[in-house]
Amino acid sequence: MKISRLILKTADALISFIIVLSLIIAGVYASYALWDNNRVYASAGDVQDDMIKLKPKIDEDESGPSFEDLLAVNSDVRAWVSLNGTEIDYPILQGNTNLSYINTDVYGNFALAGSIFLDSRNDASFHDTYSLLYGHSMENSRMFGDLNLYKEESFFRENQTGTLILPNKVYNLRIIACLIVPSSEDSIFVPDQWQGDIVELLSFTENNALYLNNDVIKDMKSVNEAPQLLSFTTCSSEFTDARTVILAVMKPSSTSN
Repeated sequence: MKISRLILKTADALISFIIVLSLIIAGVYASYALWDNNRVYASAGDVQDDMIKLKPKIDEDESGPSFEDLLAVNSDVRAWVSLNGTEIDYPILQGNTNLSYINTDVYGNFALAGSIFLDSRNDASFHDTYSLLYGHSMENSRMFGDLNLYKEESFFRENQTGTLILPNKVYNLRIIACLIVPSSEDSIFVPDQWQGDIVELLSFTENNALYLNNDVIKDMKSVNEAPQLLSFTTCSSEFTDARTVILAVMKPSSTSN
């Protein structure tokens, strides 16, 4: 009997030890995960803070950084994009493949937040009829996290402008649509099929958009020349491979060279 009781006590003590150890491990892991998550966001914030100091001036008469200052940091910088009403205000990079900057920052360092980047199949000077941008969806308005704000109709209606700055040209952006599509949607994610004729892309957009800016679409259709479109894409939560897509039309600014 004494041996049986001793065995039971030992077993109870062992089980209690395992439970306590498991709780400690879970607590340590949770603390690490929280620390690591905060480190990722802090790193993304630090890079953005550094880069905003190098945001190119729009008007030649203004004082401030030039595009050459950005290129001195990384020759893969293609443009600078900002969307009014959001924290989206970043340099755009383009690598040899679409994996080049998915987890690499503008300095060339590994970073889970990655960079905002132009599809590797697109023309680096944004001469294409349809250009495609990617960015991670992050909390605290980092990277392309604020694209998901456009899924609220009131926000979409009240925030429909932005700017695309190139080394020798500036485009004003007017948002025309917000869509939720799967990552396999060729109409959005195969940009080279729309170089020259975007009639079918506009038709797809009108048939599938959450919200449309009908006035801008009407203006686009009233001109003879094909408009240039810029697509912003990021992850969304509606289903497994959902993507938020914000489609904008590019109009040369009067400040362009």
